[in-house]
Amino acid sequence: MKYSILGKTGLKVSKISLGGIPLQQLNQEDANKLIEKALECGINFIDTARGYTISESLIGEALPGKRQQVFLATKSMTRDKEGFKRDIEISLNNLKTDYIDLYQFHNIPNLQEFEKVMAKGGALEAMLEYKDKGIINNIGITGHYLEVLEKAIEYDVFDTIQYPYNAVETQGSELFIKAHEKNLGVIAMKPLAGGAISNTKAALKFILQNQNISCAIPGMCSIEQLTDNVKAIDEMPLSKEEMEALSKEASELGEHFCRRCGYCKPCPKGIDIPSVFVLEGYWNRYNLMEWAKDRYDSQTSKAGDCEKCGLCETKCPYNLPIRDMLESVKDTFGY
Repeated sequence: MKYSILGKTGLKVSKISLGGIPLQQLNQEDANKLIEKALECGINFIDTARGYTISESLIGEALPGKRQQVFLATKSMTRDKEGFKRDIEISLNNLKTDYIDLYQFHNIPNLQEFEKVMAKGGALEAMLEYKDKGIINNIGITGHYLEVLEKAIEYDVFDTIQYPYNAVETQGSELFIKAHEKNLGVIAMKPLAGGAISNTKAALKFILQNQNISCAIPGMCSIEQLTDNVKAIDEMPLSKEEMEALSKEASELGEHFCRRCGYCKPCPKGIDIPSVFVLEGYWNRYNLMEWAKDRYDSQTSKAGDCEKCGLCETKCPYNLPIRDMLESVKDTFGY
């Protein structure tokens, strides 16, 4: 395993780390085996979230006697102070720890939500209180929208950012340069484009050759996935043949793949187009049907509300057939 310093956190983290979304598919025994094997392979950074159902609890139960070997990162989607404090306490209880190495504001979708977090009575106040107590060591932010992360790195309060990056989604490249210049840790999420890229080792090598990225966090739920991911480190650098194959796959996938740039918004019917595509990916590629459906059900407007006006397609820089893709989402979730 190779390691890098996660920006100004000072944490020396494994360049291939463990993404906790798929863990919720496992029972406790299998989660224990996977996490033990990850530690044996040199992985020392685990990323999870309050929103990943039982993921935090599975990790907490797997770590008695091993807590000092691992840097734990988790997240909350709560934007107000009191709600965020409740989430932190739940995370501490689930993870069976008295401190968290990195706590992150999770999936901030727009500048209005970001402002809620940063305002008086917002979640940042709770985060700073817990940091002053030594319960939270570092503060991060995650999201799928560039403008939010670009705004966030203007503030000295953040230690890390987490944003999608893979052979299909490279729109974060300039953001990562700026973050690296400010000594922020850069965590690459969605390294396999939500499971859409099949060449795992080449995909991870592509990410790790970017010197502005501290680590990648592929989601893992099996020993086979784990060992394949770790092999990418030992087989660096990315070969010309691998790059060509990866480029070909990315090109083919790109015809019907949402990069979550958000240019399609706003939808006249209120559909959060990038978000429903993300949820369809969790259903089809991660086998997280119930989890994805719960979140789809909570959307104010559904794919089935689309009236085929086509306005979104006129604004999409990738010329995606969004209306057809929304029809696919409708078929997946039933409405």
